[in-house]
Amino acid sequence: MDTTNKKRCNWPKDDALYIEYHDTEWGVPVYDDDKIFEFLLLETFQAGLSWITILRKRENFRIAFNNFDYKKISNYSDDKLEELRLDAGIVRNRLKIKAAKTNAIAFIAVQKEFKTFSKYIWEFVDGNPIQNNLKSLSEMPANTTLSDKISSDLKKRGFKFVGSTIVYAHMQAMGMVNDHTTDCFRYNEV
Repeated sequence: MDTTNKKRCNWPKDDALYIEYHDTEWGVPVYDDDKIFEFLLLETFQAGLSWITILRKRENFRIAFNNFDYKKISNYSDDKLEELRLDAGIVRNRLKIKAAKTNAIAFIAVQKEFKTFSKYIWEFVDGNPIQNNLKSLSEMPANTTLSDKISSDLKKRGFKFVGSTIVYAHMQAMGMVNDHTTDCFRYNEV
């Protein structure tokens, strides 16, 4: 992908990995449950950390968590969870590792109720991404009334590490909201 001379949101700065993520993934609507779970798992590990930290460890997470297979993760044994806690390639927070299993179980429960997790999550925006009109990064909210509502619902369903700020970041990542600045070349593409 040609990244030269393109006006983009300023948060990727000159980091090649960040630019690639911004230009190809961030804000693109995702309806596939496997991909939604991947973003959800990564976002929960991001809590309290920068996204670039998680992005740099993404492939390690992919290996450690069986390619983000929520069915396998939901059945992880205590020994497997402890093995993950010792894996220097990921974030080794015991509570976040345990939450990965808890969230996989809750994710499957939502699928059983709604047929797909995608159907459940996208109903919050009537199936259509919210198109914001941000002129600069400073206008970007950390959370919204809608992310508060989704966060509350996820928590009621047993999900962990899904506070409103994490949920809003998840909404941005999976394209439920278009927060590309209006002068970014991706704004009209997504």
